[in-house]
Amino acid sequence: MRLCADVGGSFIDLAAFDAEARIVWRRKVATPVADWAAFGAVFAEAVATVPCSAVSIATAGLVDPASGVVTSANVPCIDGRALARDLATALALPVRVVNDADAFVLAEATLGAGQGHDRVFGIILGTGVGGGLVERGRIVSGAGGIGGEWGHGQVIHASPRAPDAMPVFACGCGRQGCLDTIGSARGLERLHRFLHGVEADSIAITRGSEAGDVQAAATVAWFCDLLGGRSRCCCTPCRRRSCRSAAGWPMPPR
Repeated sequence: MRLCADVGGSFIDLAAFDAEARIVWRRKVATPVADWAAFGAVFAEAVATVPCSAVSIATAGLVDPASGVVTSANVPCIDGRALARDLATALALPVRVVNDADAFVLAEATLGAGQGHDRVFGIILGTGVGGGLVERGRIVSGAGGIGGEWGHGQVIHASPRAPDAMPVFACGCGRQGCLDTIGSARGLERLHRFLHGVEADSIAITRGSEAGDVQAAATVAWFCDLLGGRSRCCCTPCRRRSCRSAAGWPMPPR
């Protein structure tokens, strides 16, 4: 059997699979985010309960394909650690670690919506913007493990004529205008505040849009335009989608 785990900032979801890929055991535990010993103990207890021949882990954050070092903002005890190597030593079992988005796309390419396609790109829009790329059944990792990570391209740029006309927000990666800053749940909230000066969480905004709230609908429509790459700002009142005038007034998308 193989032990598989989805490691997130809040929980570790563990499951053991038999040779027919059937789940025979499953457990969900709180992630010991700051305690490496406790983190390892979660897996040691699992393989003691259900003997397995190998361990596969999908985790939030980047996994460098050359060094195996994980970069994780949500689980500091594994940040900067060659997780597969260190856990394999502790468990005396083979361990493989991949990015959770890569794992999701590989599953879709193999067993899900991407079956039969040579190249599959999957998108995650959640707390942040993530993604994975699979070609001919293999994960495309890229340098540093960023092959399918599309959230940190600088897609929003300030206009030299009206620098406040576009939502150029600072990103956690240290740059500005990344897709992650506007395409995530937090990005939707930033856009709402930028357009209307109103604080609201992403759930309230989407529910408001569905219920016909004009401000919420404008925010969601602009979110879709920016995410889809259709937005341009000409800095003068116009009929283009999602533009804002030079005076800085929001023009809700049509």
